[in-house]
Amino acid sequence: MVNLKKIFSSKELITIGHLASLSGDYDYYGEWEKEGVDLAVEEINKKGGINGQKILIAREDDRADSDKSALALSKLIFADKVQAVVGAISSEALLADTPIAEKNKVVLMAPLAGTTKITAGDYTFRLYPSNFQQGEKLAAAVAAAGHKNAAIIYINNEYGLDLAKAVRGAAGQNGIAISIVEGYRAETIDFKEQLARIKEKNPEAIFLLSYPKDMGIILKQAKEEGAAAKFFAPDTFVDPGVIGSPKKITEGIVYIMPEEDLADDFVKKFKKKYNKIPNVFNALNYDALNLLAQAIARGGNNGPAIKAELLKIKDYQGASGSINFDENGNAINRPLTLKTMKEGKPVDCRE
Repeated sequence: MVNLKKIFSSKELITIGHLASLSGDYDYYGEWEKEGVDLAVEEINKKGGINGQKILIAREDDRADSDKSALALSKLIFADKVQAVVGAISSEALLADTPIAEKNKVVLMAPLAGTTKITAGDYTFRLYPSNFQQGEKLAAAVAAAGHKNAAIIYINNEYGLDLAKAVRGAAGQNGIAISIVEGYRAETIDFKEQLARIKEKNPEAIFLLSYPKDMGIILKQAKEEGAAAKFFAPDTFVDPGVIGSPKKITEGIVYIMPEEDLADDFVKKFKKKYNKIPNVFNALNYDALNLLAQAIARGGNNGPAIKAELLKIKDYQGASGSINFDENGNAINRPLTLKTMKEGKPVDCRE
């Protein structure tokens, strides 16, 4: 039996790592991440910490980049001696980090990445709905709209390839024929050739599986090319630069989001600290830190023990909803919702 008294005899700080996108194209995600994590740490430390040991956050900026994230994780492990880390947010970064975490038996708690390639044995846990879930939701939305044929345009990286695969599989199950699939490189800024080929196939719907910085350009160029198909997008559409685009570009676009039915207590505490209403990304990072803290409290600040305790969690009531992990570290049955753009504003598809 584990001797918890011995494990927690030291009053030194417990250092938990945080890989956040604090600069670059997705720095707003980093701010959301930081707000959620910091609120959780503040609350835990005010209550005395984890079994009497206060939490210290060692935070590194990975810019949502796979190479930078791998280097940052290595620093957290070897310089800061962490046994658990919140992050990373992007699928590419997370998959670069996973082998490092596995080799060194350090737990990663990823609040946002949707990659389906987390496998049994990894020290990686994910709170976000997987790309399989997102693909199923998008395909079901296209089918519910009565569309029988569709096109896919996707960014040719880990995120886009994984999501495109999920969408194609789900489309077939929903009786939707995919007439054309167009990939593009991350540095592309002119999508007219891809859009022209899509237009030739005359699809009723287009799955727009892109990063935010590309979405606005694609939608603008599609409007210029006279594309008549309706666009369906994943959660990356909520980027302020995309969702804030002129309504003539975004009108009628359907996109998915994690359910934002946040816990009342969390909303009150967040508003008190930051003087604003939280979003689901704040809540997911808040939950990520609290889950790690709970696992450390029960098993000690040790990677294998943290992993074992996380796998025991049943019906954890977090700020973002109820959380359970499967044997692969995936949070299961995380709710997704559909939204659409109406007069330049996002509304629930049921409205």
